[in-house]
Amino acid sequence: MHFQIPEEKKKRFILNTDAKNEVDDQFAIVHALLTESFDLRGIIAAHFGELKSLHSMEDSYDEIMKLFALMDWKEETRVEKGAKHALPDENTPEDSAGARLIIEEAMKDDPRPLYVAFLGPLTDMASALLLEPEIVEKDIKVIWIGGGPWPSGASEYNLKNDIVAANVIMKSKLELWQIPRNVYRMMPVSYATMAKRVAPYGEIGRYLVENVISHNHKSVTGPSEYRVLGDSPAIGVMLYEECGRWQWKPAPEFDAQMKYVHTGKNRPIKVYETIDDYFIMEDFYAKLQDYIESSKDAPSKE
Repeated sequence: MHFQIPEEKKKRFILNTDAKNEVDDQFAIVHALLTESFDLRGIIAAHFGELKSLHSMEDSYDEIMKLFALMDWKEETRVEKGAKHALPDENTPEDSAGARLIIEEAMKDDPRPLYVAFLGPLTDMASALLLEPEIVEKDIKVIWIGGGPWPSGASEYNLKNDIVAANVIMKSKLELWQIPRNVYRMMPVSYATMAKRVAPYGEIGRYLVENVISHNHKSVTGPSEYRVLGDSPAIGVMLYEECGRWQWKPAPEFDAQMKYVHTGKNRPIKVYETIDDYFIMEDFYAKLQDYIESSKDAPSKE
C-alpha cells in the first residue's frame, strides 16, 4: 500500500552520518530515505576520527554514494561533505559544506522545525553554531546518538571523536535529544532475522546483511550472530517522539575522560532512557520490502 503525506506535514530533516565507521549507519540511512514523512534536505558525510582512517569523512561520503547506487536511488538527495576532523577548541569552527547546509536550512523562512540527526560526532553542528550564532534562535531539534550512561558517563565512541564539539552543544541553547550508549545498545538484531527480513530484498538488502556479518567476523571476539543497530533510534524518535521513555535533565558537560560534569548551569535536554526496538525495526523491514517490491526487484528464493 502506497500513501502520501502532505508536504507541509513532513519533517524537515538533515542526516549527519559517519557512514563508513561501522555497519549500523547504513540501516539508518536507508530507513531515512524510505520514510515518506521526512523532507530530507540533505545528508552530511561525517568524520570518525583518525584511528581507523586518515580520510574518514571522505570514506563516509563514498559509503553514502554506494548505498544510493545499490538502491538504484533516483531521487535528487543532496549530499555534502562535513568537517575532516574534530574541533581544535570551543571557539574555532571547522568550516565545511555540511556545516553551511545546516546554516542554510536553519535560516530559511519555513514554519516547520528543522531536525538534524547526528549518528557520529557533533562537529558539524558545533561548527554551524560557531559560524552563524543566530541559528540558536531558530527552531532546531538536534538528535544525537552519543554519550555514556547517565548520570556518571563513560567512554563512548561518538563522543570520543569530538568532545570539544559536544561541549559546545551542551553549553548552547539548542534543543537537544540525547540517546546515550546504554539506550542505543537496546537495538540488537539477529543474523536469522536479517536473513529473513533484510537480505532477500534487493542488492541493498544483501549488502546490508553481508556487511554486518563481514564486520563482525573481523571485529568481534568470540562467537556472535547479532548486531546492535545503534544508529536506528535516531530515525525512530523522529518517526514517533514517544518511541522510548525520556526525561528533561539539565545539560551536563564532559571532562577529558568523557564523564558527565553536572554544573547545573545549562538548559534542560531530552535524555532517552529506553527505546522501542520493535517499532523501529518493523517499520524498517516494511519500508525496505515495499521499496524493493515496488521496484519490481522481487525477493530471491535463496
